[in-house]
Amino acid sequence: MHGNPKPADDRPATFETAGSADTAGSVDGAERVVLAGDWRNRGIGHVLSDLTAFEARGGSGPLQIDVSGIDMVDTAGAWLIRRLILRQQAAGRDVELAGAGQTLSDLIDAMPTEEPAGSGKTADGRSLFTRIFEPPGRAISGFVGDTVAGMHILGSAVGGAQLKFGRGAGVSPASVVTHIDRMGVQAVPIIVLMSFLIGAIIAQQGAFQLRYFGAELFVVDLVGILQLREIGVLLTAIMIAGRSGSAITAEIGSMKMREEIDALTVIGLNPVGVLIFPRLVALTIALPLLTIVANFSALYGAAVITWAYSGITFQTFLSRLHEAVDYSSVASGMIKAPFMALAIGIVSAVEGMKVGGSAESLGQHVTASVVKSIFVVILMDALFAIFYSAIDF
Repeated sequence: MHGNPKPADDRPATFETAGSADTAGSVDGAERVVLAGDWRNRGIGHVLSDLTAFEARGGSGPLQIDVSGIDMVDTAGAWLIRRLILRQQAAGRDVELAGAGQTLSDLIDAMPTEEPAGSGKTADGRSLFTRIFEPPGRAISGFVGDTVAGMHILGSAVGGAQLKFGRGAGVSPASVVTHIDRMGVQAVPIIVLMSFLIGAIIAQQGAFQLRYFGAELFVVDLVGILQLREIGVLLTAIMIAGRSGSAITAEIGSMKMREEIDALTVIGLNPVGVLIFPRLVALTIALPLLTIVANFSALYGAAVITWAYSGITFQTFLSRLHEAVDYSSVASGMIKAPFMALAIGIVSAVEGMKVGGSAESLGQHVTASVVKSIFVVILMDALFAIFYSAIDF
C-alpha cells in the first residue's frame, strides 16, 4: 500500500475516507482538479461517477491535477489517475500533476502509458462476432480433432496393436484378463443391483397402468421386450462409461502427466498397443457379458414384483416371456454391446491422451470422458433403433 509522504502525525492510522474528485475552478488560467481521500480499491467506487462526468463534460486549455490531499493509494487508484491524465492529453490538453510525492509519482509512472483499445469490443477485448461464433467453432474443431484421434486409436488397434514399433510382438493375455476382471467381474454387483431395481420399477409401473385395462399379464411383454432390446444394454453401457471409462481416462491421463507415455515411446513401445488395446479388448468382452447378467437380473426383479404386486406366478411369467420374446429381441440388444464398448474405450482413451500437466486438466478430461461416452452410447442406441426399424428386425 502506498501513500504520499507526509508527516505521520498528519496522517493518523485510523484515517480512512472515501475518495473525492472536485473541480476547483481555474488557477493561473489552468483548470484545477483536486483529488483527496482514500484512493485504494475499496474507496474509489465513490469517485467513478465524478470522473466519468468530468471526462464527459470535456474542456480545453491546461489542466492541473492536485493529488496532495490523497491519503492512501494503491495500483487501482494510481491507474485511475493515469487514465484521467491520458484521456485529457488525448483531448489535446496540457496536464500537470501537482502535489505528488515521490512514492505516488513512481506508482503513477509505473502504470501503462496507453489505455487499452476497447472501441467496438467487449470487456475482454473480443468483438461481438467473435464471442458469438467462437464457441460453436471450437466445438466443431474439437469434434473433428476427437474423431481423427479416435480413428487413429482404432486403426492402430485393428492394425495389430504391436507392443514394439516394427517388431511384431503380441499383446499379453495377462493384461487383457486383468482388465476384464477390473471392468467386468468387479462391476457385477452394481450391475445386478441396478438392473434388478430397474426391472422391478418397470414391472410395477407397467402393471399399475395395465390394471385399468385388465391386461396385467402383458406387463411381461413390456418388461421382456424393453429390457432385452433397449434398457439392458443401454443402462449397462452407461454404468460402464461412468465406472470404467472414467478409470481409463484417469489412468492414461496420470501416465501422460508423469510422462510415462513419452517414456514408452522413447524405448520403442507403442502406447496404443501397451495401454489402450488391452482395455479395448477387455471392454469388448466384458460389456456383452455384463449385458447378459443385467438382463437376467432385471427379468428376475420383474418376476418378483409381478408375483408380489399382481399375483403372476413364476411359471406364468416364464411362459408368457417365451411367447413375447423371440431370438431377434435378444440379438438386437446383444449386437449393440461390442460397438458401445469400443465407443466407450476410444472416447476414454482420447480424453486421457489429451490430459495436460495439471490435476485440474485431469479432472476436466475425466468429466469430459464420462459425458462424451454417455452421449455417444445414447446416440449409438438411437441409430441402431432407426436401423432395426428400417430393416424390420
